[in-house]
Amino acid sequence: MNMRSHYLRCAGQEIHYTEWGSSDAPVVIAWHGLARTGRDMDELAAHLSSRYRVICPDTIGRGLSQWSSRPAQEYCLAFYARIAAQLFDQLAIQQAHWVGTSMGGAIGTVCASGLFEPSMPGRILSLTLNDNAPALAATAIARIRDYAGNPPSFATVTELEAFFRTVYKPYGWLSDAQWRRLTETSTRRLPDGRVTPHYDPAMAQQFVHHPDDYLIWEHYDALQIPVLCLHGAESDLVLNETIEAMRHRGPGAAGRLQVVEVPGCGHAPALNVPEQLDCVTTFIDHANR
Repeated sequence: MNMRSHYLRCAGQEIHYTEWGSSDAPVVIAWHGLARTGRDMDELAAHLSSRYRVICPDTIGRGLSQWSSRPAQEYCLAFYARIAAQLFDQLAIQQAHWVGTSMGGAIGTVCASGLFEPSMPGRILSLTLNDNAPALAATAIARIRDYAGNPPSFATVTELEAFFRTVYKPYGWLSDAQWRRLTETSTRRLPDGRVTPHYDPAMAQQFVHHPDDYLIWEHYDALQIPVLCLHGAESDLVLNETIEAMRHRGPGAAGRLQVVEVPGCGHAPALNVPEQLDCVTTFIDHANR
C-alpha cells in the first residue's frame, strides 16, 4: 500500500504525517523518537498496511512539521499530548493502537493515562513501548541531551550518513538502502550549504525546562490497556531494574504487560526486521480482537 503525505494544524502548529493503508481500516499511530522523524516507521507501516490504517506523525520541531516559536513551553510531553489529541479529533479517529519509539512511547503513555488530555483514555486500545519506560537512566539522558542540542553539520550527505551509522548503531541491523533512506529523510541543508539532522536543536530545551518530563510513573500506573515493551538488550536508557519495576506496577501488576528483549540492539530497535515486525503485529492483532 502506497504512502500518502499530509499536513494539518494541531494546537496552532502545522504537523506533517504520512498515512498508509485503507482509510476505513483499524488505526495504528506510529510515533518516532526524540531526534527522529515519522519516516523511521516506514517498514512497520508497510508491514501493517494490508490490514491497518497507519498514521506516522512528525513531532513539532522534527522532519517536515513546523518548528515551535515557544520552545520552552511547547517542546514537552504535555504539549505533544495536546497535538496528539487534536490529531485524533481532526482525523476522526475514535480509537487506535499506539506504537512509540523512545519519546513516541512516552507520548503514548501520557496520552493513554488521560492525566494531560482527559479526552484520550479509551481512545488508545493498546500501547507498544519501543525501548521506553516510565523512568530513564540519567546518564543516557545526559548523553542524548548533549548530542541532540548540538547537532553536527557536514559538507556532504555521504558524511552525514556515516555519522548516522555511528550514532544509531544501537538500532541494530539496517540494510544499506535503509541507512540511505534514514539519512535522506532526516537531512536539512543549512544556509552555508552544509547538511545537518532535520530537527530544531531547541527541542533539547525539554531537558532544561522540563527536567523530569520523562519520569512518568504516575501515567504508567494509570494505564488500563495492554502494553508491550520491546527492550533493547544493550540499552543504556531503559535499565533492567526499571523493567522489573514495570512488571509489578500499573499494567504489569494487572497482568497486562508483555516484555520482549530484543537481542543485538540498544536504544532503540529499528522495527525493520521480521522478528520485530511480527512481534508488534501479533500484539496489535491480539489487542484488536
